Amino acid sequence: MPTQVRIFSRPRPLGETLEKAIPPSSVPRSIPDTSDLWKQVEPSKPKQSTEATRSMAVYTDKSVEGGVTFSAQEKLKHLPIPELEATAQKYLTALKPLQLFGTARVPTENGCQIEQDPESKHIIVMCHGQFYWFDVLDDNNDLIMSEKDVSINLQTIIDDAAQTPIQDAAKGALGVLSTENRKIWSGLRDVLTREEGSNNADCLGIVDSALFVLCLDYTEPVDADALCGNMLCGTSLVEKGVQIGTCTNRWYDKLQIIVCKNGSAGINFEHTGVDGHTVLRFASDVYTDTILRFARTINGQAPTLWASTSPDPAKRDPDSFGEVNTTPHKLEWDMNPELSVAVRFAETRLADLIEQNEFKTLDFKHYGKNFMTSMGYSPDAFVQMAFQAAYYGLYGRVECTYEPAMTKIFLHGRTEAIRSVSDESVNFVQTFWADNPAEHKVEALRKACQRHVNSTRECAKAEGCDRHLYALFCTWQRSMDDELSGSSNGYSSPIDALSEQDVNESAVGSPGRDSVLSLNGAELQSSSTGRARGDSTNSRNGNNQASMPQIFADSGWDKLNNTIMSTSNCGNPSLRQFGFGPTSGDGFGIGYIIKDESISICVSSKHRQTKRFVDTLESYLLEVRRILRITSRRGTGGAGMGAAKQTRARELDLQARPKPPKGIKSRGRLITAHDAIKTSVARSSTGTQSPTEESVTLSEDDELGGYGFFDAGMLLQALKARGENMDPGETKPSERAAVQARRREIGKKLRLIDY
Repeated sequence: MPTQVRIFSRPRPLGETLEKAIPPSSVPRSIPDTSDLWKQVEPSKPKQSTEATRSMAVYTDKSVEGGVTFSAQEKLKHLPIPELEATAQKYLTALKPLQLFGTARVPTENGCQIEQDPESKHIIVMCHGQFYWFDVLDDNNDLIMSEKDVSINLQTIIDDAAQTPIQDAAKGALGVLSTENRKIWSGLRDVLTREEGSNNADCLGIVDSALFVLCLDYTEPVDADALCGNMLCGTSLVEKGVQIGTCTNRWYDKLQIIVCKNGSAGINFEHTGVDGHTVLRFASDVYTDTILRFARTINGQAPTLWASTSPDPAKRDPDSFGEVNTTPHKLEWDMNPELSVAVRFAETRLADLIEQNEFKTLDFKHYGKNFMTSMGYSPDAFVQMAFQAAYYGLYGRVECTYEPAMTKIFLHGRTEAIRSVSDESVNFVQTFWADNPAEHKVEALRKACQRHVNSTRECAKAEGCDRHLYALFCTWQRSMDDELSGSSNGYSSPIDALSEQDVNESAVGSPGRDSVLSLNGAELQSSSTGRARGDSTNSRNGNNQASMPQIFADSGWDKLNNTIMSTSNCGNPSLRQFGFGPTSGDGFGIGYIIKDESISICVSSKHRQTKRFVDTLESYLLEVRRILRITSRRGTGGAGMGAAKQTRARELDLQARPKPPKGIKSRGRLITAHDAIKTSVARSSTGTQSPTEESVTLSEDDELGGYGFFDAGMLLQALKARGENMDPGETKPSERAAVQARRREIGKKLRLIDY
C-alpha cells in the first residue's frame, strides 16, 4: 500500500530571525516542488492541477525533506485531539480581564493606552464638578457596605457639594480636561504628576484606579431629547458668567454611571477599551437584577441573577474588613496658574461644542420587530433601509453609511464595518420616492434588505474590507511616524510662550481649539481638526504625500472614511435610548433600539436639520407599513403575512365557531380586510371617508411625508348624528335574545388587522 505524505509549510520567520542563518529543518520554509512527483500518482486517481491540491500531493517517496509521513490514513484517528471544553477554557484563561471596571484611557504623547488596576476597591463620585471617593470592596473583593451605608455616603456628598460656591466649583472642575485634545491632555497630566508623590499626582491616581465614576447631576430632564443630551455630553448653563451645567461633572476617560435628580440614569462609556455590546450586557444585568431584587422583597425564594458569595456586610465583624475607607473623601486639587487657564479654556471650548450639536429622539410606537419579521424582513436591515430612504427623501442623494458588525466569534474580535449603501439600496430609495406601483417598491425593498443581510453575515465572519484596509493604513502611518524626527510632545503651556508683556497686552489663546472631543466613543469634531473616524486621511505635508500609497491617496478612500450616517444597533428592551455623536462635521450619529412593538431612535448632528430628518424618518416608517399592508392583502386575498403569527386562541375562534341557536339569526357577517378593499366607499352624513377607505387609499401627501390623518373628531360627529336618528326606547326582541343566548355572535364582528 503506497504511503501518503502531506506537505505543510510555515510562515517566514519575522523580526531579528531574518538576520540569522536558518538551520536545516524538517519543516521547509516553502512547499517543495512536487511537479516531478505527479508521475507517481496512482493512475486510478484523477490528476489535479490547482496549487491547493499540489500542496497536499499523494506520492510514494519517503525521502522528501519536510514531509510528515503516515503509514496509513486510518491512523489519523489516533492523533491526540484536545477536548473542546478544555481548549475553550484555555483560551478564556488567556484572555485579558474585561476592560470595563478599574480601567482608564490614559493619553500619551503618541496616542492613548488603556490602563487597568486589578486591585481597585473604590469608586469616584462626582457632584457639582467635585471629586469624592470611598471604598466599596475589601481585599477579598467582598462587599463592605450595605445599601443603606452607600445611601448615607451619597447624601453626605450631595450636601457637601451643594455648599461649595459656584465660582470655586468651576475653578476646580478638572473633569473638563478629559474632553481636551489627547496631546494637550497628556501634557496637562504631566503637569499634574510633575512631582511624584504630590497631592495632585495622588488625586489623579485615585481617579484613574477607581472601579468607575458615579456622576450625580442636579438636573431633571423633562423629555427624551434632554435626557440623551445630558447623558452624552452634559448640559451647558452659564449663571453670572460661571458654568454651572452638568458638562463639568464628567470624567470621560472612565466608565461613567450618570444619575439625575429625578431618578433617570444612563451610562457614558469610553469606547476605546470596550464595545457597545459589553456595556449593554452590564446595563441589562443591572436592570434585571433590580427587578429580581424587588421580587425577592415579595417572595424570598425568587431567583437571583448572581449567586453572591459575599457575606452580609451588616453581619460581618468590622475588623474583618481590613484597611478600608468607607467614609467619603473629597479630592482637593492644588491649582496653579497653568491648570487654572487650562480648565477655563477647556470649559469654554466644551460649551461651544455642546451648543453646536443637537439631539433628537423618536419613540416609534406603531410597530417594531414583530411586524418586520412577520412581513419576512430582517429588523436591522429594515431599519437601515429606513435611514437610507429618509435621507434620500430629504436631500435627494445617498451618502456613506457605517454600521458595526460584531466579530466576537474570533479571539479578541471586535467589529467590522457594514456598508449599508449598495446598488440594491440605491435602487430601492429611487424606486420608493418615484411614482411606482406599491408592488415595485416592496420588491425593491426586499432585495435591498436581503443584500444588507448578506453583507452583515460576511462582516460577522471577518470577510469585510474596512478593518483590513485600516490596518494597512496604520502600518504605513506608523512607518512614516518612525521616519519623522524632531517632533515635540504636542503640548505647550498656554502661558509658557508668552512674556509678561505679552500677557498684559494680548489675550491668552485657547489651547487646542481645533481638537476633537470624545463623547461616548464618538468624536465631535470641528472643521479644522486632524483625522478622526470618518474624516479624510489625505491631509499630510508634501513629503509624506509623495510616499503615500496610491490607494490611500485616492479620493475614494477619503469618501469611504467620511461617514455621513454613522449608525449602530443596540437592541435591548432594558434601555430606553442609545446614542452617540456624529463622526463627521456634516454627518448624523444614529443609535437605535429595535423592540418587539416599537423602535427607539436617537439622532445627533452638527448644523443639520436633525428634527426634520427624524420627522421624515417617522413618515417613511408609517408609509412603508401602509404599502406593505396593501401588497400583502392583494397577494394573499386578505390573509397577510402576519396571519401565520396569530395566537392559538384566535385560530380556535375561527375554526370552531359554533352555529347560533335555531331561530336566532347571526347578527352581521365576518368581514376580512380583502373584502373591505372591494367594498364601495361608505360615507357618513358629514361626508367623511370611512376608516377602511382612509387606510387603503393611496395619498400623495402620505407618500411624500405629508400630514394626512384620520380625524377622530369627524368620527365622533358621525356617531352622534347616527345616535340622534335612533329612537332611544326602541329595542328588538331578537337582539335581546341574541345577547342572552350567544354573546359572541352579536353585532358586526370585524377581522382584526394582522399588524
